[in-house]
Amino acid sequence: QVHLVESGGGLVQAGGSLRLSCAASGSIFSINAMGWYRQAPGKQRELVAGIRNGESKNYAESVKGRFTISRDNAKMTVFLQMNNLKPEDTAVYYCNVDVTTPQGMGVQRGVYWGQGTQVTVSS
Repeated sequence: QVHLVESGGGLVQAGGSLRLSCAASGSIFSINAMGWYRQAPGKQRELVAGIRNGESKNYAESVKGRFTISRDNAKMTVFLQMNNLKPEDTAVYYCNVDVTTPQGMGVQRGVYWGQGTQVTVSS
């Protein structure tokens, strides 16, 4: 019932930029937090950036100063602007949402993942 569609990945040279988008749809009562994770081959999935209620943001140390997370609440979309990309940024990027949805006469809270979008940075 909650669906995430990612876009914006691709192949770029080191120093280039990409902008990822992730749009949520479905019966969502509220969005508690949205974020971006990435996973490179042979490595664990890691948090890249997150944004909470009140626009509070956090970033992985490796991307601070280069990546910017933002959101459009009306469109239920989260963005990740990635500048000065490095080869070590190469990974599959997944968007993640922590949402509250209607459940019967009440609500429930759950986490949902996008399908992933490949980002490849060549040297």
